[in-house]
Amino acid sequence: MSTKPSTVLIIDDNAAVAMALDVLFSLHDIAALRAASPEEGLALLAREPVDLVIQDMNFSHDTTSGEEGVALFRAIRRQYPDLPVILLTAWTHLDAAVDLIKAGAADYLSKPWNDQRLLATVSNLVELGQANKALHQSAQRERRARKELEEQFDLRGLVWRDPATERVLSLACQVARADVPVLITGPNGTGKERIAEIIQANSQVASGPFVVLNCGALPAELIEAELFGAEAGAYTGAARAREGKFEAADGGTLFLDEIGNLPLAGQMKLLRVLETGRFERLGSNRERQVNVRVISATNADLAAMIRAGTFREDLFYRLNVIELRLPPLAARPGDILALAHSFLQGPRQLDAGAEAALLAHPWPGNVRELKNVITRASLLASGSMIKVADLGLPAAPPPVAAPDAEPDRDTIVQALARANHIVAQAAADLGLSRQALYRRMERLGIGRGA
Repeated sequence: MSTKPSTVLIIDDNAAVAMALDVLFSLHDIAALRAASPEEGLALLAREPVDLVIQDMNFSHDTTSGEEGVALFRAIRRQYPDLPVILLTAWTHLDAAVDLIKAGAADYLSKPWNDQRLLATVSNLVELGQANKALHQSAQRERRARKELEEQFDLRGLVWRDPATERVLSLACQVARADVPVLITGPNGTGKERIAEIIQANSQVASGPFVVLNCGALPAELIEAELFGAEAGAYTGAARAREGKFEAADGGTLFLDEIGNLPLAGQMKLLRVLETGRFERLGSNRERQVNVRVISATNADLAAMIRAGTFREDLFYRLNVIELRLPPLAARPGDILALAHSFLQGPRQLDAGAEAALLAHPWPGNVRELKNVITRASLLASGSMIKVADLGLPAAPPPVAAPDAEPDRDTIVQALARANHIVAQAAADLGLSRQALYRRMERLGIGRGA
């Protein structure tokens, strides 16, 4: 499938210049639109999609002040702030060019131009612009998806920004109203219980109880009693009868966390409840009937446990009608700062260094670790601004220091040559802004073609 060519708008009152540029671009699969005046150029921009503008700085006869070009440039920036604009003219006041670069001009090229340099600049800027446009469109899609989820479903106040989390949430909400078991997998501390709460909140039993049992927090001999209840005297210390989690969850949802820790005897009884809705309390022969939606979660490799004979395969398929895989926090970096800000306590803020450290940390403890780090920092920070040291995490790598001395003439000339005389690239290689490099070139008498 062919790719649509890039489109450049040339705004120049010199027909020969516009024609030469049109021919140059057509030879390299770049479409060109031409306008002979600022008014015509702005009108074309209003009705045609354009990737980049090349504009002259003077349009009236015998005018060299550049004021018309400045006005045109500012009009384009007001209406199309992300559209790259290259200034092309024989007008060579570098101070004024620097001012326009500061105002957002993509580059400044003098007439007569070098074809290779101009093509390289245009290609780089169009590629960058298209990448930025794709990122912008992706961000818009993510915002729309987030808004739709928030408007259509009860998300229990969950904070998220990452597309990976959005995909899990979307599937969770999609299956919430189906009366089928759901298995949530993922590392400890990723928020599996929160996903289970969201499924319950959007299910057909949303008004019923939401009961939680952590199968990994109890001794194996007590898990069955917790699940199914026990009659008085059923085991040592059972002085009176007690209901289990299934009875407590009747008409609602039972969330079984760390399901991989359930012993084999309990697995068999759980399978029967899932198949029939019936069970007996420990020490009782009377069957009880319940209607419970079961959601389970684990960080274990259940497939490996099945191979080892420690988890029933038939129970796995009964629990795993729908599986939701919740990635570790490090795999959804868009959530990190959003969650961190939500965990701040009191009038606290994160400075830039602290945010960089949070993004760089691998988060082996996931969301639970992040919450603990932010809670501790909120309590221990000496001021309202939380810094790297307050987090107790490795600091982010320091930024590359600027050169102690300004680059000399030979260094700048060599950098320009390496960058094919694209000032923006040369400036980046030297660790300078474009305007700073323009000032040095003017001071040292270095032209664009040096």
